Amino acid sequence: MPLHINPMSSQTLSIGALSKKTNVNIETIRYYERIGMIPHPPRTNAGHRAYAQAHLKRLTFIKRSRELGFTLNEIRALLGLVDGDDYSCEEVRTLTLQHRAEIQTKIKDLQRLEDTLTQISDKCAGGNIPECPIIDALYGD
Repeated sequence: MPLHINPMSSQTLSIGALSKKTNVNIETIRYYERIGMIPHPPRTNAGHRAYAQAHLKRLTFIKRSRELGFTLNEIRALLGLVDGDDYSCEEVRTLTLQHRAEIQTKIKDLQRLEDTLTQISDKCAGGNIPECPIIDALYGD
């Protein structure tokens, strides 16, 4: 379902209202506009941004994607598929599976990190002795 922006929508939101509805910082919204993730909204006669419901939907999409760990480039690719109106579920699935594989690698790395920290902290009895096996391990001793 395309996320096209209709600037003539009768119901608009200020940047503050958009920020509150999505729980996305105002500066982040402006950043997404600057890098082209969100189309620039039309302005009111007073010069204020007037966001449409499609902006809200798109920003929610971006926020949820970020929560799932997608990078901005990955989100841009997903939005590119959607914006082109020529995407298939298979293409989205492929991008998602690639992202999942990256997450699995990160999880394995974190598990190795946890194991290492457990090993070096188990060697330390605490106390007030001047030598610390954790410090020694960090020095590579």
